[in-house]
Amino acid sequence: MELTAPEPIHGECRRFSSVLSLIGDKWTVMIVMTLNDRSRRFNDIKRTIGGISQQMLARTLRALERDGMVSRTVHPTVPPQVEYALTDLGRSLAGPIRELGYWAGAHIAEIEGNRLGFDEAKGVP
Repeated sequence: MELTAPEPIHGECRRFSSVLSLIGDKWTVMIVMTLNDRSRRFNDIKRTIGGISQQMLARTLRALERDGMVSRTVHPTVPPQVEYALTDLGRSLAGPIRELGYWAGAHIAEIEGNRLGFDEAKGVP
């Protein structure tokens, strides 16, 4: 009995996985929500999110730009000003992310209670 899926399904899973790994990343979620209302400069995004390293922010913005979810505009000033904004594709992701946030907010107390109960039952400090 073969337990692996046929190759075409594997190929589709890899394609979906690469997209889901980006949009399911906590920093991607935070960046999309931060840019949802307006374009922002790098340091504004960093201050708004808090806790994200400069390297991680740059890496995530670059990945979102590569996938067409974020646009990067360089203004010809000295020093150059760079603004990031959601594209139409990025804005289409903001809605589902917002809904996920609403769900998390509605269930956070229940989840925390479940965690506490589980940890107590298992003797986890």
